[in-house]
Amino acid sequence: PEGNWITRAPSLRRKTVLLAKVQDEAGHGLYLYSAAETLGVSREQLIDQLLSGKAKYSSIFNYPTLTWADIGAIGWLVDGAAIMNQVMLTRTSYGPYARAMVRICKEESFHQRQGYEILMTLCKGTPEQKAMAQDALDRWWWPSLMMFGPSDKDSPHSAQSMKWKIKRQSNDELRQVFIDRTVHQAEYLGLKVPDPKLKWNEQTQHYDWGEIDWTEFNEVIRGNGPCNRDRMAARRKAHADGAWVREAALAYAGKQAKKKAA
Repeated sequence: PEGNWITRAPSLRRKTVLLAKVQDEAGHGLYLYSAAETLGVSREQLIDQLLSGKAKYSSIFNYPTLTWADIGAIGWLVDGAAIMNQVMLTRTSYGPYARAMVRICKEESFHQRQGYEILMTLCKGTPEQKAMAQDALDRWWWPSLMMFGPSDKDSPHSAQSMKWKIKRQSNDELRQVFIDRTVHQAEYLGLKVPDPKLKWNEQTQHYDWGEIDWTEFNEVIRGNGPCNRDRMAARRKAHADGAWVREAALAYAGKQAKKKAA
């Protein structure tokens, strides 16, 4: 979703930073594909599963980026939620995945700061710019909370993942930590979290929050989100358009191998 704003970034500095972030994210995909390959599946199989719709990807990618403020909200909220999940996974029981997460977390920390700085700049700007930041928070808050997965009582895999030490904290535990930290960051920006039931609980020393719309979450997972079809169409087109590059690379590698063998 952020790629749409590379050509529309408001300054050269913003464009170069966003380009660097997108490059990082592409690298993260390569790290995780490499980790998955250690389980015996090939890169080609993984890509085919993605393009066919068999493989799942994060639900958050199926929401549109309507304004530049969305790029800030994605960095602050989406990457912030990702870090919350991924820091835990640096200690997961599966070594290749844990090692990949160490570098990913370092880069995601930069992404989160970049997003927060965008929103801070907007909030210090004109009333229209601050309203744009608030609108982005309103639209990205709930999808970001959904990134932690279903509630513990409804999650089909959490118990097994915790037993095998793949996960070290439950979905709801991570979601609570994220909310507790992020509310204060929103207040510093002068923005209001779009949850009328959000309030501090003196007894638990945590924030209580409203009910997440799990119907929306499940619809997005099933492929019926705002941008599911557009995202998959773009991926398939990119894969088809890049076929000649893959073929040329294989042909070149073949020629080099023959030269060495001669």
